[in-house]
Amino acid sequence: MSPASPSTARAINDRLALRLLQEEGPLTATQLKTLTGLSRPSVADLVDRLSEAGLIEVVGESGAQRRGPNARLYGIVAGRAHLAALDVRTDRASAVVTDLLGNPLAEGELPTGTATEAVAALERLAGERALHTVVMGAPGLVSPATGELRDTAGLPAWHRELYALLQSRLPAVVRVENETNLAAVAEQRLGAARDIDSFVLLWLGAGVGAAVVLDGRLRRGASGGAGEIGFLPVPGTGGLPSATGCDGGFHALVGRAAVGALAREHGFAGTAEEAVAGAAGEGFLDAFAGRLAVGAAAVAAVLDPGCVVLGGELGLAGGADLAGRVAARLGGLTPVPTVVRGSSLGGAAVLAGARLVARDAAQDAVFGVV
Repeated sequence: MSPASPSTARAINDRLALRLLQEEGPLTATQLKTLTGLSRPSVADLVDRLSEAGLIEVVGESGAQRRGPNARLYGIVAGRAHLAALDVRTDRASAVVTDLLGNPLAEGELPTGTATEAVAALERLAGERALHTVVMGAPGLVSPATGELRDTAGLPAWHRELYALLQSRLPAVVRVENETNLAAVAEQRLGAARDIDSFVLLWLGAGVGAAVVLDGRLRRGASGGAGEIGFLPVPGTGGLPSATGCDGGFHALVGRAAVGALAREHGFAGTAEEAVAGAAGEGFLDAFAGRLAVGAAAVAAVLDPGCVVLGGELGLAGGADLAGRVAARLGGLTPVPTVVRGSSLGGAAVLAGARLVARDAAQDAVFGVV
């Protein structure tokens, strides 16, 4: 194999330095030399190139003893690009505008009457900041071929209109992703699945979904439908799901409405979250855990992920107690060893995942100019 050309070698070194600055935070030239293994002159040239390209800047000094050039801390220019992350549910939507490093600059709720109102609110939130990348998380199927939100029964029309309007109104790269997949990204990198490569996230909220991560990679399926566990036929629902509705599927057992009804059967009139947090008593928790174990057993039998994370608002409310009850029931339903964990992010995971995906995509694009 022929050696890399000087320009290729420089590009490789620049990308390495930018990745280190992204992962480690601000670094001195000496620290960059140690971490990259490059010579001092090569690091000096690298710092000059990235500074002239507007990608890094001096953000401070290291240590109180040593001053001068060797103590300068270099960091990525956070204001080089601005991003937006959206969490769009069937009944509400929220957004956060960040810099290139993912630091939040503005956040708020978006109106859900029409797509036009939602986009106008996002533009007000961004203000004078031109958005480089927008990532929108929404329920429903996202086509792997086109990247578009498919026409799924039960979703408001403005969900699909919003994606198209964002593309036409904003000077940004716009990407839509299934909300549960984004939540799994956040749990994998910031939450309950930080130490494992394979897991399935069961999203437990108003709706029910799943996200599949195997060998460190998010798996979407041939049509984008991997994880539509709400449609899973299970015993105890009194019916079967259909292509246009999941009322007879797993959703009918563990969706928020079903959980609320189960709590009322146990004499508790509060919210589903309060019930799952323990207020509805031991009997309710055991019954709910039994329902969850049915779906988790199907996941374990087909995918053998090794770990199931109970996510969403209900997963967060149940915490380790609910996870332990589900694990106990699951152990009796399948021979496949499966750890069960409670979410550490809950409903906030969707927006957190959208921020991570937007940051990664924008940095890849911006750093590609080097």
